[in-house]
Amino acid sequence: MTGVAAIVLLLAGVIGLQLARERVAPLAPAPTENMLYVRSPEFARRAMLSYDQLAADVYWIRAVQHYGSTRLAHDGAKTYDVLYPLLDLTTSLDPRFNAVYRFGSIFLAEPPPAGPGRTDQAIALLQKGLKAQPDKWEFAQDIGFVYYWWSHDYQRAAEWFQRAAAMPKAPNWMAALAAVTLTEGGNRETSRRLWQELANRSDPDEDWLRDQARFRLRQLDALDQIAALERRVQQYRQQTGARPQSWFDLIRARYLSGIPIDSEQYPFQLNPESGAVTLDPKSPLNPLPTAEKPRA
Repeated sequence: MTGVAAIVLLLAGVIGLQLARERVAPLAPAPTENMLYVRSPEFARRAMLSYDQLAADVYWIRAVQHYGSTRLAHDGAKTYDVLYPLLDLTTSLDPRFNAVYRFGSIFLAEPPPAGPGRTDQAIALLQKGLKAQPDKWEFAQDIGFVYYWWSHDYQRAAEWFQRAAAMPKAPNWMAALAAVTLTEGGNRETSRRLWQELANRSDPDEDWLRDQARFRLRQLDALDQIAALERRVQQYRQQTGARPQSWFDLIRARYLSGIPIDSEQYPFQLNPESGAVTLDPKSPLNPLPTAEKPRA
């Protein structure tokens, strides 16, 4: 924890120094590719003899400086051209430099102009960390986070969250995170199976997890009900040529036997203008997870 805090302070210090420098002199151009004198990790390891960790610290500082100065530069064309090579060198010299994998992947994944927007390099860096430390569930989680937050690929994100959950010492909520991600990606059936598995666990210390799983299952039921009700609304409109103004129109047309309610006994709401179905604002099931489809 101390190391992570130190890195955060280091980054804040670098950015602070750059801001102070800008007040008295314009920024110099960001480092370019030809300023990275050593590009081969293998050569760097041989050249540094037994000072690998010290050299890793130096390269990490250079990576932070490169990222900070490029991000704060005023010119339009911001190139983070040596960011990944610096991070690659750092982790080759010290494969257990965990902060570099985690913070470096964030630097790489940030979209322009705040970063290079290289989610592929961010994932490659974290996979390198996993190769060095196969049981480091945090790296698998971070890969899922890159897929989820920056790539919007919920299926792959969930797969990595599941992989993290299966690792030794992974927290219980990691499996729950995978289930939530699948729901947001539109894959409710797979999400339901994961939540059902969590709800059936018998460990007495996991009561909170079972309760959460049961709640999420009720939310999934509500999403299924909403989808079914919206199909009924569409059928009514196709048959009559008009939008139903309330549930009573659907009841009179025998599409429904009564006002539909959720598992918490709150009636679903029908928007007569759009035909959209939602939960009652007072329902404890709010807010439902979104069902955005993953991007290609």
